[in-house]
Amino acid sequence: MLIVAFKPGHDGCMAAIRDGELLYSLESEKDSFARYSFLTPTTVLELAERLDAIPDVIAVGGWQETGINIRGVEGAGYTGTDSVILRESRFFGKKVQYFSSSHERSHIMGGIGMAPAERHPLQAVLVWEGLTGKFFLVDDAYRVVRTIDVMTQPGAKYAALFAICDPTFAAAGSIPRLSDAGKLMALAAHADPGDADADITAAIDRLLKLDNVYPVPKEEFRDTPLFDCGVTSAVGTTAAALLTERMFRIFADTAIRELPQGIPLRIAGGCGLNCDWNAEWADLGHFSEVFVPPCANDTGSAIGTGIDALATLTGSPHISWNVYSGLEFVRDQVPDPTRWAHRRLDHDALSAALAAGRVVAWVQGRWEIGPRALGNRSLLADASSAASKDRLNEIKQREDYRPIAPAARVEDLAAAFDKDFEDPYMLYFRRVRDTRLKAVTHVDGSARVQTVSEQTNAELHRLLGAVASRSGTGVLCNTSLNFNGHGFINRTSDLVAYCEARGVDDMVIGNDWYHRAGGVPGGSSSRTR
Repeated sequence: MLIVAFKPGHDGCMAAIRDGELLYSLESEKDSFARYSFLTPTTVLELAERLDAIPDVIAVGGWQETGINIRGVEGAGYTGTDSVILRESRFFGKKVQYFSSSHERSHIMGGIGMAPAERHPLQAVLVWEGLTGKFFLVDDAYRVVRTIDVMTQPGAKYAALFAICDPTFAAAGSIPRLSDAGKLMALAAHADPGDADADITAAIDRLLKLDNVYPVPKEEFRDTPLFDCGVTSAVGTTAAALLTERMFRIFADTAIRELPQGIPLRIAGGCGLNCDWNAEWADLGHFSEVFVPPCANDTGSAIGTGIDALATLTGSPHISWNVYSGLEFVRDQVPDPTRWAHRRLDHDALSAALAAGRVVAWVQGRWEIGPRALGNRSLLADASSAASKDRLNEIKQREDYRPIAPAARVEDLAAAFDKDFEDPYMLYFRRVRDTRLKAVTHVDGSARVQTVSEQTNAELHRLLGAVASRSGTGVLCNTSLNFNGHGFINRTSDLVAYCEARGVDDMVIGNDWYHRAGGVPGGSSSRTR
């Protein structure tokens, strides 16, 4: 049975599942399209070109648009645990099953179906994202038997705090920006929530009690110290830290009070990308295990709807999947040999170039699903040089307070960090133990580590092994390879344009290493660092 699933709205994406195996998950933003893009014809055609048959099932995720110019419900709509449509239809002349379920169900079933394939009498799913903040208790037949409402719009409230503090955000009429929640997560590490005074605390309490922040009611906070205080100010960072603490505590207290102890927890929704919260869920001690998919936000919603269709039609939601389920890199041109010299990839020589301060655009295989670069579309740099963080943020045109994540060999975890559990999808914080890792140590001493083994990413593991042979620790800076405001780069022409515009001197595509003509591959970068 071949299922093709669609996710409408922002973070538009498509997924193909055949007989319980994920074949592709394609997000419209990837291949250098705008971040959070709606589903595009390009994405549909890219998937259609790679499938060898017309689908048996067309699965459409529910959605609801309530903007100024667009109002309407798609498929089964946004909310509801019983919102399912199943009927016969036709697709390009073939009889197919048309399936649709709510957006909430895409998160619920995605979290269950991507988790380890074990049956449980009960399991909990936390869906916390822009609009939804609920726990769902699911039985062994994958039916939601209880819904526990915790908070409306947790993700939107988180982003709204950034807007309230940001002097460039309009005082009235603007909705939360999708990119601001991640920025606030970075800022929260710059302060201690215990430093919040009575006025900051009262303002955060007021924000948490709001039912709706679409649009952000920023004008209502003019009488608080938060209004236009500046996101990097002491007030702004302290408020970020306090909101982070308060929001988790509200959900955690509800879980302890309302959910049975010792059952597994699956986490879905955009808040599932907050590594601080994920670490706290794992440390809470209330659940037997915690699972977060690498595409916890809406980039995984097409997969979730496809899983929901699979469960409805077969009785089982579990799929086999690989995080590298995007498209292969497109070699649409050969870099100009007058500007780019070519040699075969030599891991030892590349590790020397990295140690000398060079930044490497690293491309291997198919792109990663979800928003995090996991070693197939990455910018790599030396983790021991404090200059690497500033250089990478300069290349990516990001704010200087944004941290840079490390990729680390599993063999080096115990020595480099305080915890040595594997996290191949970069979803949890841990503390940095090795004081040499200056570029990847956030201001609070934490790091969002992608752990790399030979099984999870053999080519990156081999490079990290060469780095370890040289420095004693197999750790590198790893951040996403993309134009600012766009999804991962996926073709040579864009990669060359990016590297030439942003001053990146080295590109590795598979086993091909291109470096600036006239430069020394093992030497330091010719660009200002």
